[in-house]
Amino acid sequence: MAQRPSVKGVGDVVALIDGLGKITGRAQVIWFLVFGGLFLDAYSNAALSAGLGPMTTQMELTSTQVSILTATAPALAIIFNPVGGWLATRIGRVPPLLIAKVFAIAGALLAAFAGDFTVVWLGRVLVGVAYGIDFAVAMALLAEYTPAKLGGRLNLWQAVWYVATTSNLALALLFFNLNVGADIWRWSVGSAAVVAVALLLGQWLMLRESPTWLASKGRLDEAVLNLDRIYGIEAVAGKPDEATRAASEAPAIGFRQAGVLFRGDYLPRTILSSVISLGQSMQYFAVGWYLPLISLTIFGESFEKATIGSMVFNAFGIAGGLLSAYFGRRLGLRLSSAAGFAGVFVALVAMGLTFEKVPTAVAFLLPVLFILCHSTGPGANGKSIAALSYSSDVRALGTGVTGMVGSFGSVAGLYLFPQIKEGLGLADTFLVLSVVPLLGMITCLAIKWDPMKAPSPDEVAGQDAAGADARESAPAAAAR
Repeated sequence: MAQRPSVKGVGDVVALIDGLGKITGRAQVIWFLVFGGLFLDAYSNAALSAGLGPMTTQMELTSTQVSILTATAPALAIIFNPVGGWLATRIGRVPPLLIAKVFAIAGALLAAFAGDFTVVWLGRVLVGVAYGIDFAVAMALLAEYTPAKLGGRLNLWQAVWYVATTSNLALALLFFNLNVGADIWRWSVGSAAVVAVALLLGQWLMLRESPTWLASKGRLDEAVLNLDRIYGIEAVAGKPDEATRAASEAPAIGFRQAGVLFRGDYLPRTILSSVISLGQSMQYFAVGWYLPLISLTIFGESFEKATIGSMVFNAFGIAGGLLSAYFGRRLGLRLSSAAGFAGVFVALVAMGLTFEKVPTAVAFLLPVLFILCHSTGPGANGKSIAALSYSSDVRALGTGVTGMVGSFGSVAGLYLFPQIKEGLGLADTFLVLSVVPLLGMITCLAIKWDPMKAPSPDEVAGQDAAGADARESAPAAAAR
């Protein structure tokens, strides 16, 4: 009978998970359940986007009220991304995910049954809390669940985002054909509560705490148990190594320790992941999120045509999200982000110079280029690069801070886009926004860090701990 491997700390847990050739069985179910939370985040955003026109008409909203509604969820995420990371660092990865689903259910129902602007806004506040917590924690957990050689799979969240968006648009089209009238937005927003309930039940029944996080807290017996429950890896808890002893005795990392993300090796990683996250969210939420409105301009004043056009645009987002895993693995997250930003820059400039001056086919192809380049490069990498750049003790905090920066971009895109559009018109707005991907591309070329081309931060930490143990034992051996 083969001897079971001994787990002495985070490095051993990471090595056992990285030794897996693939994710199968219960581990795969759990993996996709975590992804389900990201599906919900996108679905909740698309629910408002798809019904924005009918809602604006029914409630007679001003452009400022529309801006406030669309910017509320990402604005709350600015606060709750780091709060989610803080919770995940202190109480584990799974509890915050379940808490987020409760907020999502409440927010969707409150907005769906709202009688005025204020109540809809309160619903979006709760959705923003859920969005902020879930995204920060889910990416950290996925990074810890995933073997290093399969790290590119984290980029599939982008395909999931567009699948969710397309699903909600299809549902909106169904409601339209059922003649629900101006209340179509209520059905669209309310359907997010159904998705959230299903996810809450599935995650509560199936999710298991990250063995990596448990090991980082010195809870090696529980880490070993969950390795078996999730992956079927049979191991035994050994004597904690130096890093594990130090981590279990140290105060829990919180906001006061966030400065570690801006020192030493972590500084360029934080800058790079933050710029990618900021740039991709600003360009997407300024342009991609408003595809139904852009479709109206291209295809005419028909809800049905505009929705179908948006679904076609999003199909290219799904394709790009799937391709991002391949390009992330082949080029690395940094260079694939730079290439994606370059493509988005070209698309925005072309859209600005030719809008309403070219045939419909050309006007259609330019948003397609935008979505494809965005989703293949920075759209996917903005979240993944942060989750893969930090060791487990600060990973959730790092994804939270990066997500917070990205949420600033979302707010800027959602709030400023309608304001700039009203003042300059759509064509000039595209030209103004082209500065965003240009700066993103320059940053990606200037900073050389890429987690796909470097050892796992946890493995490096484990090697440092092993070296510390060896240095401690050497004098004792010499004395004997």
